[in-house]
Amino acid sequence: MIDISFLPAVVTVITFAFLVSFFRIMKGPTAGDRFIALDAATTITTALLAILAVIYDREWLIDVAIIYALLSFIAIIAIARYLEGGL
Repeated sequence: MIDISFLPAVVTVITFAFLVSFFRIMKGPTAGDRFIALDAATTITTALLAILAVIYDREWLIDVAIIYALLSFIAIIAIARYLEGGL
């Protein structure tokens, strides 16, 4: 069994990290900075979904996290190609 007594603190830290990443998406000086912040935000969201699945004992949230990670990977590849001018 997983000891979940520390998980609310982990969720708080991850939420703060997401907010910092979101700030960089909005205020990034270059498109590259915004792109990296978007990639970080999707990774943070995937981790948050996995942690929430453990906290609330919902197995379907793991499936949602996996699908979200795959879709964000495809989107990040498309954005990277667009920024390079190859799309």
